[in-house]
Amino acid sequence: MRALSRFALLGLVLILGACAATDPLEEDLPDMGDFRLAYNIVVADNMQQVPPSREASGEEWIEILTAEIDRRFGGYEGDRLYHIAIHVDAYALAPPGIPVVLQPRSILVISANVWDDELQAKLHDDPEQLTIFEGAAAETMLIGSGLARSREEQMQILARNAARRIQLWMLTHPEWFSIDEEAAAEAQAALEAQVAEVEQPVELPEEAAE
Repeated sequence: MRALSRFALLGLVLILGACAATDPLEEDLPDMGDFRLAYNIVVADNMQQVPPSREASGEEWIEILTAEIDRRFGGYEGDRLYHIAIHVDAYALAPPGIPVVLQPRSILVISANVWDDELQAKLHDDPEQLTIFEGAAAETMLIGSGLARSREEQMQILARNAARRIQLWMLTHPEWFSIDEEAAAEAQAALEAQVAEVEQPVELPEEAAE
């Protein structure tokens, strides 16, 4: 009976998971002051793959990260141009694993830089290194990301989470973009809550974890 219940739960989770994917651009994007995106540069030389992992080329990461940065930041129409430059440091795309027993998580590590076009200068001394997690939905907790999601889906989720995390970091420096500090703090808190929601695993029901 317990096995039957577990399979029934798994079937329900898979059905729900198929329609649960949300686009982060459905979120209300925060005010970014005088920000307007100029160049969006992604490089992946010396990128490291962290096993166990599916394969992904530097060109694939460049394409998907460039697209997601454009999607998140391309709509801002401030009066000053800024460049976002990203280096892909490392990644791991969870391969198919044993349900419950082996569930590797997909991770992306990037270094981000922001440049002021008018000043022709970087706005900070050192690159900001960010570790991005794929996060987990109910279906990935039960059967693992490697079985529940394709390689391309994992990469897109990581790229979208990366764009959100870059914006969160940028909002910690409202002076760069002439953003009101109180508004920036409120937007930062909202984004932090979104990051916690999408990058952290969900809790398994007790009957599924047994």
